[in-house]
Amino acid sequence: MNRLGQESSPYLRQHADNPVAWWPWGEEAFREARERDVPVLLSVGYSTCHWCHVMAHESFEDEATAGYMNAHFVNVKVDREERPDVDAVYMAATQALTGQGGWPMTVFLTPDGAPFYAGTYFPPRDGHGLPSFTRVMASVERAWREERPKLLGNAEALTEHVREASRPRVAEGEVDAGLLERAVGNLRRVFDEALGGFGGAPKFPAPTTLDFLLTQPTGRLMALHTLRRMLAGGLHDQLGGGFHRYSVDEAWRVPHFEKMLYDNAQLTRTLLRAYQLSGDPAFAQAARAALEYLRREMLTPDGGFFSAQDADTGGVEGLTFTWTPAEVRDVLGDAEGELLCRHLGIAEPGNFLDPHRPEVGRRSVPFVALPVPDLALDLRQTEGEVTAHLDALKARLLAARAQRPQPGTDDKVLTSWNGLALAAFADAARILREPEYLEVARRNAAFIEDHLALPDGTLRHTWGGGQARVEGLMEDHALYALGLVALFQAGGDLTHLHRARELWGVVRRDFWNEEAGVFMASGGRAEPLLARQAPGFDSAVLSENAAGALLALWMHRYFADEAAEGMARRTMNAFRGDMLAAASGFGGLWLAAAFLHAPHTEVAIIGTPDERAPLEEVAAGVFLPFAALAFTEVGGDLPVLQDRPGDGRGYVCVHHTCDLPTTDPGVFRAQLDRVAGGGQ
Repeated sequence: MNRLGQESSPYLRQHADNPVAWWPWGEEAFREARERDVPVLLSVGYSTCHWCHVMAHESFEDEATAGYMNAHFVNVKVDREERPDVDAVYMAATQALTGQGGWPMTVFLTPDGAPFYAGTYFPPRDGHGLPSFTRVMASVERAWREERPKLLGNAEALTEHVREASRPRVAEGEVDAGLLERAVGNLRRVFDEALGGFGGAPKFPAPTTLDFLLTQPTGRLMALHTLRRMLAGGLHDQLGGGFHRYSVDEAWRVPHFEKMLYDNAQLTRTLLRAYQLSGDPAFAQAARAALEYLRREMLTPDGGFFSAQDADTGGVEGLTFTWTPAEVRDVLGDAEGELLCRHLGIAEPGNFLDPHRPEVGRRSVPFVALPVPDLALDLRQTEGEVTAHLDALKARLLAARAQRPQPGTDDKVLTSWNGLALAAFADAARILREPEYLEVARRNAAFIEDHLALPDGTLRHTWGGGQARVEGLMEDHALYALGLVALFQAGGDLTHLHRARELWGVVRRDFWNEEAGVFMASGGRAEPLLARQAPGFDSAVLSENAAGALLALWMHRYFADEAAEGMARRTMNAFRGDMLAAASGFGGLWLAAAFLHAPHTEVAIIGTPDERAPLEEVAAGVFLPFAALAFTEVGGDLPVLQDRPGDGRGYVCVHHTCDLPTTDPGVFRAQLDRVAGGGQ
C-alpha cells in the first residue's frame, strides 16, 4: 500500500500513485522493516529535481521494478526540502561511499537506520558506467540474506564515520582581518575572467560568495563582472525575470530550468547591493524583475512564498521557457520577431535539446546575443528607443508564454526560505524606495507568525495543506530572524527587531554547541538521527553557521550583546581551515568575517516618515552592508536611538564617535560617504 497520498509535501504526493508501497519517513516504516526482517530502501529527492523525475518514470512507475522493491524492502520516500536534517545525514554517508552526492539519492539502511550502501541516480538498464537499479537491489538483497554479518559490520563502520565527520571541531585559529584579502586571492585563482563565476561548467550563482566580494574593494570587480555575465545569459529568465537554478555551460547560456525561491531571494539582495555600489541601473532592473516574478508566480494569497517550480513541463525539460524562431514570429510577426530573435539568440538549430525527449527537437534558450548598443547602431536609433521597443516585444512574448502549459509549482512554504524572501523584499523597499515591497515583506512576516510560529516563540519548518509540520531547524530560526532585521531596517518597526532578538535567544538555547563553538543544524528537541550536523559550507543557501554568526553580529551591533559577538568569532575560528582551503564554498562565513572586522557603524534617522524621507533617500544610495540602520519615528531602547530627538535628523556614528546630527541631505551624504569609504 502506498501511504503518500495524504502527505503535505508535493514531492511525496507526486509519488502517491506509484506501484511502489512507499512509506513516509517515520518510526512506523522502520518498525515494519524490523518485523519483516528486510532492509529499508530510502529514496530522497525534491519536486523540481529533473533526474528525480527521470528515475521515477523509469523505475518507480514500472510495475516489475516496484514489485521487486515491495517484495524485498520497506521503501521510504523523503522530500529533502521538508527534511533537510534527514537528507544531510544520509548525504554524508553517500558521499563517504561514492565520493560524490546529489539527487535522487538512494540509500539502503538496516531496520535501525544505519546506512550500508548508497548511490544517486540508477538507470533502469546498465549504461554510462552505472549498474542498473534492479541489479543494485538484487545485490543488496543477496548480501542481506547471505552475508549479513559483513553487511552489518559495514553499516556500523559507515555510521561511525558519519558521526565522526559530523562531530563539531574545536577552534583552528583566529580568522583575523588579514585573512579577508587572502580569501579574495583564493577566489581570484579560480575566477573565470572572461565569463565570470568560479571554475568551469556547471556554474552556480554563488550569491554568498558574491556578497562577500562586494564588501571587499579588491574583490568587487569579480562580483560585478559575474553578475553582468549572468544577467546576459539564459540562467537569467530574459522574459519573465528571476533566475533558473544553475548553468550547465560555462557561459551561463543554458540553464537547468527549475526556479528556486532561495536562488531568487538571495540573488535579488546581491543585485541590490551591486546597484548601490555601482549605480548601474541594470542591476536594479533585474532585481525588480526577480521580485515581480516572485510576486506573480510564487506568492500565496495570504503572504507566504512557495518553494520552487519544476524544470520540466509535460515531461520535457525547459519546454515552457524555450523557443523556435517560428514560434517567435507567430507571436510578433516576421519583422519584429526577427528583431527579437537577433537580440535573444533564438535561432536554428537551437542551443538546447532535452536528451530524454529528442523527438521534441532543438530549441533556443533566450540570452543576450546582440546587446542593445549594437542593435541601436544597426537600427540607427537611440539606446533608449531600442530598449523600450525590446521591452514591449518581450512583454508580448511573455504573455504568449503564459498561455503555454506551465511547470509544476512546489507549493509548500518553508520558513527558512521565506526568511530569505522577506529580507529581499525588505531590502528592495529600502534601497529602491518602493512602498509596495515593504507591504509584501510585512505580510510575509505576518504569515510566518500566524502559520509557523508556536506559542513558545519557536518555529515550525514547513507549512502546507493548511498545517505546519516538522520541528523548526537552525536554518528556520536564523534565516527568518535575519529577514526580520532587514524588515526593521526598511520599515523602522522595533517589534520586528525585538522578535529577531527573541529568535536569537532560541538559537542560542537550542542550537549552540558551547564546547565546540558552532551552531548545530537541528536542536535537542528534534527527532534523534544518526548524527547532528554543524554545517559551515554554503550549499545553495547560506549555511547554518554563517547565518548564526551573522545574526549574532547584528545582535551585538543593535543590542551591545558582547557574548553574541564572541559566539560569532568562535564560529568563524572553528571553520578557519575549511574557509581558507575552499573560499568559494564558505562565502557566508567570509561575509560574517568581513562584518566582524568592519567598523562598528550606526546610522539613525528619527522623525515622521515625511521628515525622514529626504535622508532615507540619501541612505538608499550608499552601500552600508554592516551598519546598524534605524529609521524610526521616535527614539527607543536601542543604543543607536537612545536620547536622540527626531524631526528628521540623521545620526552617523563609528566606534561610538558621532558626527553632528543633521537634516541636510548634502551633509548627510558626505557623512555616509566617509563611512562607506572607511570599510563599510
